[in-house]
Amino acid sequence: MPKSSAKPLHREVILGIDPGSLITGWGLIEIIGSQLHHLAHGTIGTNPAMALPSRLSHIHSGLRGIMERHQPSTVSLEKVFFSRNAQSALKLGQARGVALLAAADRQLRVAEYSAAEIKLAVVGYGQATKEQVQRMVSALLCLRGAIRADAADALASAICHAHRRTFQNLVARSYGRVKSTSWRDYLEMASRR
Repeated sequence: MPKSSAKPLHREVILGIDPGSLITGWGLIEIIGSQLHHLAHGTIGTNPAMALPSRLSHIHSGLRGIMERHQPSTVSLEKVFFSRNAQSALKLGQARGVALLAAADRQLRVAEYSAAEIKLAVVGYGQATKEQVQRMVSALLCLRGAIRADAADALASAICHAHRRTFQNLVARSYGRVKSTSWRDYLEMASRR
């Protein structure tokens, strides 16, 4: 019986997280070869009457449970942004810290992207609205029904990482191994050819 020469397809599970001190969105996608597949998504809600440390603990245990159940290899989330409201930015930073801690506890790779990078990767426009992100996430993952904005943002973060990983693999094949590549680096390398 002849052996198949086809290489097995690369498979990766990415957990996208949209951190928030009241609602943290999460979304899981699977990449098989170059195909994206939706696995699950949801939110971890907290009671606004709870003290912040209790809310952060609840988010942490929720994320750990999702990571244990689905075994992602990578976590993708939005980079810290600066806000006019210092109190909101501080709470968001603390929720991000909890998400990063949950990933570190499981020794997962972490990828961080700006909001504009995520929107560009999913919608094609860095200033896209939440509604546009929700619609494109649904279209890209063939989802029916409404998705909460927090879960859609988490799935968008995971999709962004999948697109970036695919892009970096193409650049590595074309130009040799590259540690970290941005779209600007690619354009610069392409112009030198």
